[in-house]
Amino acid sequence: MRVAVAGCGQWGKNLVRNFFQLGRLAAIVDPSPEGRATAASMAPGVPVFETLEPVLAQQDVAGLVVATPAETHARVCELALEAGKDVLCEKPLALRYEEARRVARLASERGRILMVGHILEYHPAILKLRDLVDQGHLGKIRYVYSNRLNLGKIRREENILWSFAPHDIAIILRLVGQMPFQVICAGGAYIQPNIFDVTVTQLLFDSGVAAHVFVSWLNPYKEQRLTVVGSKRMATFDDVRHELVMHDQRVDLKEGEPVPVRGEGQRIEYAPDEPLRLECEAFLTAIRTRVAPITESESALKVLRVLQAGQRSLITQGQPVMLPVE
Repeated sequence: MRVAVAGCGQWGKNLVRNFFQLGRLAAIVDPSPEGRATAASMAPGVPVFETLEPVLAQQDVAGLVVATPAETHARVCELALEAGKDVLCEKPLALRYEEARRVARLASERGRILMVGHILEYHPAILKLRDLVDQGHLGKIRYVYSNRLNLGKIRREENILWSFAPHDIAIILRLVGQMPFQVICAGGAYIQPNIFDVTVTQLLFDSGVAAHVFVSWLNPYKEQRLTVVGSKRMATFDDVRHELVMHDQRVDLKEGEPVPVRGEGQRIEYAPDEPLRLECEAFLTAIRTRVAPITESESALKVLRVLQAGQRSLITQGQPVMLPVE
């Protein structure tokens, strides 16, 4: 049970490293001489190819890991599925919801695993945070917000919404347990025409929960923080400082007046496992067991529906976009 990795660029080389260390790497594909040189140095003894076709023809390759440019994801996934391979595709699955739905339908028809790399869903801290929510430690979720900010890498084929926000949207949908009915998104394009560098996306849910996602690649410092505000307690996950903290803080109503209640913060320990390693292992497990992983195609489609609604709102200068009832 071995896999091939398509793309050995900035992120693809991390996938190459993990599958090589797991002893499951059958081949690497990259069209650029630089990518192939990187692949050869990172995975000695593993065949490196310029094109995908000879790899897809190999019977001993059970799955393809897609880390090519985002605009090529849908087509590369289709080629792999048509060749009978299971697929782990880096986010986003496609740049259009309709393309992603077509890929998901093909995977279903061929009986293949289709997994998307929403890596934070495998992060031990996020798994622990989900436990806190599921066990009722935070009470009823009222509000969720995330900041994902940095300086670069600025892309040309996708804007910041599609590049940074999928991870946070995936987590929020998982924590809330439903799709939003309304998406509002605003931002600015300052470096390249029509490619937004900064966006703020608001999600509204029928349960009364609100969420917002602030992403930017024009920030002077790196910040990756998720905050969940509950009726009993609050929780924050700072991925830069590697801290998950549950705060004994809330707002109570006393005689009709809102009164802040401030308590101590409790640091929650979590396993030190690398999230990407856990994601790679989950793909191998799915290939072996034929059981869909948590970031299967339906999960990817939900995230893409929100992203596409956000994009529509963004290009109409923040007009609300309603999502159909599921």
